[in-house]
Amino acid sequence: MPRKPTYAVPIEPTAIGQRLREIRTRRQMTQVELARQLGMPQALLSDYERGRLRVHGGLIVALAHALRVSGDEILGLKPPKKNGRSPDRRLLRRLEEIEKLPRGEKQALLKTIDRFLGGARRPRAN
Repeated sequence: MPRKPTYAVPIEPTAIGQRLREIRTRRQMTQVELARQLGMPQALLSDYERGRLRVHGGLIVALAHALRVSGDEILGLKPPKKNGRSPDRRLLRRLEEIEKLPRGEKQALLKTIDRFLGGARRPRAN
């Protein structure tokens, strides 16, 4: 009967799960969204995030691709990127809708946004 290896595993499954959850939330994704993208049940992804299951190599690759990070970041071998924050998904959806508008409506909306941002930058008098 084969013996269990005597080496120490340098990375704890719970630490990987915590990093996975942190990266997912930084990307503003729900477990349901990520699980759907990976083709797995949400409950299984939850088990990985809680460290109840070990993440195998192939899944690390799939997670890194889905979350747009390196496998080293998921494993904790590299620190998270400072600018690794992705844009707000709600904003991106709205921008896609704006792209579909007729040119005149799009220009009117952009002027309104520009005025709003200009006013937001000015100091307010109390």
